[in-house]
Amino acid sequence: MSPDDDHEGYGGTGQTRTRYPERPGDVYGGARRTPRSSSRSLVTVVGVIVLLIAAIAFANRGDNASDSTATGTGAGGEPKSSSTAPSGTKPVKSTSGAIPTGYAHDTQGAQSAAANYAVALGAADMFNKAQRDAILQTVIAPARLAGFRSTLDQAYTPAFNKTVGLNDDGSAPAGSTFVSRTSPIGTKVTASAQNSVTVEVWCSGLLGMAGENSTNPVTNSWFTITMQLEWVSGDWKVATQSQKAGPAPVPGDDQASSADEMAKAVDEYGGFTYAR
Repeated sequence: MSPDDDHEGYGGTGQTRTRYPERPGDVYGGARRTPRSSSRSLVTVVGVIVLLIAAIAFANRGDNASDSTATGTGAGGEPKSSSTAPSGTKPVKSTSGAIPTGYAHDTQGAQSAAANYAVALGAADMFNKAQRDAILQTVIAPARLAGFRSTLDQAYTPAFNKTVGLNDDGSAPAGSTFVSRTSPIGTKVTASAQNSVTVEVWCSGLLGMAGENSTNPVTNSWFTITMQLEWVSGDWKVATQSQKAGPAPVPGDDQASSADEMAKAVDEYGGFTYAR
């Protein structure tokens, strides 16, 4: 077999790309990720960029400068081996609804708060006005709350809900399950002072509609959220937030699940309370 049988030149640059055999699959795309249609690409751009960046890149961003540098790092800014070790300290003292609150007044408490708040702010409940306001009331610093609400109300509109396949009120159509989940992979403190800590949260996200007639199957994305947290009334609260894409691993070649399997998994597998 000649090299040309399974590789072809790419753009005349001398680089090659490998062609893998196609395998059949359902609406979720089979075993490998293939190019989506233009409409699917549009939904991905709107769903991921608008939802996870524009809708959560809140107004009133402040200066992230602080009085001291990041903790838990070694030479060259690389994390120490102890940065991922458990502290033995209970991370959460109480909860408000389903969102953990009551964190320790230190950088570990701030990292726990940032991870749990990232989950809440990336949940499907954010598409419902009443549920979104309840989430913001819990996780956002009071002085920033009005600005956050205004920005998100402009992002989560009935028109946007329709774009991702939802009803005007943010509910899923009958027979479908809407999936919007954020799963923190790790956290890192980049700046800290007594009452202000900046935390980066590396996340994986799921977004899409699981249903027999869905044209927007659930897809995966990777992104890093940066939160500046303030110590307010005995707890950490979000003051500002921004987001960037990646780091993203090389996609695997897993067989995609059916719509029914995905919907069942979302219904049966609950989330975690994240902590340092």
